[in-house]
Amino acid sequence: MTRRRLICRVFSELSNAVLQVRDVRFRWPGRAGFAVSVPDFAVKAGETVLLLGESGSGKSTLLSLICGTILPDAGTVHVAGVDITALSGGKRDRFRAERIGVIFQQFNLLPFGTVADNILLPLRFAPERRGRAQETGETAEALCASLGLPKGVTASRASTLSVGQQQRVAVARALIGQPPLLIADEPTSALDADSQAAFLDLLFEQTSAHGTSLLMVSHDPRLGERFDRIVRMEDISQVEQAAA
Repeated sequence: MTRRRLICRVFSELSNAVLQVRDVRFRWPGRAGFAVSVPDFAVKAGETVLLLGESGSGKSTLLSLICGTILPDAGTVHVAGVDITALSGGKRDRFRAERIGVIFQQFNLLPFGTVADNILLPLRFAPERRGRAQETGETAEALCASLGLPKGVTASRASTLSVGQQQRVAVARALIGQPPLLIADEPTSALDADSQAAFLDLLFEQTSAHGTSLLMVSHDPRLGERFDRIVRMEDISQVEQAAA
C-alpha cells in the first residue's frame, strides 16, 4: 500500500469513527505499575460496543486514556475527529466536558444537590454542549420524563432517590447536550438480571434517540447479545506487569 493510499484509508476510518485509538502505549510509574499497549481500537458513529475484561486487564487504564485524564507515552487517541493527545491539560478537560458523557459505576452524584443540579453539572464546563441542550430542548425535566422519572423530581435531592432513580439521573447527566461518545464503566455490576435488562433497555433507547455511540465496560459476557459488537481486552491490548 502506498503512503497516499494509507493516508486516505486512515482518514476514511477516522471520519466514520467517533473513537479511534492507534499504537497507544502507556506505563504506570512505580514498581507496582504495569504497561498497556493498544495497537488499534475504534468505535463507529452510533455503534454500541461492550468491552469485556477481567480485573487487571487494563480496562480502567484504557478508559482514562480515552477520556484524556492520562496521556499515552506513544500513539494517538482521536475522539470525534480530534487527537486529544495533542491538547494541553486544560483543553483536554474542556474537550472531555463537551464531547464525552460518562456513567460511573457508583453514579458519583452530588448527594445534597438536587436532581437538576446533578444533570446540568456538565453544562457548567461545556458551553457548546450547553447550547446543544438548549437548541434541542434537552432540559433536565424533559430528560427525566423520557427516562421515566416522576414529574417534579428535578427539585428533589439526589440522596433521597432510590438506587434505580439515581441510576437514571446518572444517565440523564451523561446524555444531556448530546455528546457523541458515551462511556459506561460497569454500571450494571451491582444489579440483578431483571434490573440489568431494564437498565440496558433504557440506555439503548436513549443512545439511539440521541445518535450517541456507546462504549460500555463490563466483566459479564452475558450482556454481549444486546450490543452491536463485543470486544475483549486481551484481543486488542497487551498488558505487561512490572517486575516486583
